[in-house]
Amino acid sequence: MLPGARSPDRYRIELVCLGNICRSPTAHVVLEERLADAGLADLVEVSSSGTGGWHVGAPMDRRAAAALTAAGYDATRHRARQYDPAAEVDLVLVMDDDNLADVGGRTDRVRKFRDFDPTGSTAKGGSDVPDPYYGGDDGFEEVLTMVERTASAIVDALLHERPWVS
Repeated sequence: MLPGARSPDRYRIELVCLGNICRSPTAHVVLEERLADAGLADLVEVSSSGTGGWHVGAPMDRRAAAALTAAGYDATRHRARQYDPAAEVDLVLVMDDDNLADVGGRTDRVRKFRDFDPTGSTAKGGSDVPDPYYGGDDGFEEVLTMVERTASAIVDALLHERPWVS
């Protein structure tokens, strides 16, 4: 179940990983496109950030951008941001257990991204979106596949639950 909206006009989702250059921006790009395809772009706002600040202002990792571009997405607009716990968001979705600890743990509005994955924790990586940064190109493609599947499930949940309606 999704938490309700803090604002009646938009539902805000923040996607969080470590540096905001691989996993969370990939999820951001894919989720925004899925929302637009479902006609929810005006109702749901997506942002992404990293728990660490060393990449702030940088574009996404070139390998993440290449995987997105090869799949037909626009990866050019992203600039890394640092997570702000005071940000007015309705749902924070983190990529792994370390990110979950960094944002203060699980709450009604803080969950793991793969909590929505229809394959559950049986897929490779358990309940984490694995960090592809220190690996090869195949890791970025694996993350994209996982993100696409999970983003579709998030959109389905939003369509079904309509949390912006009080």
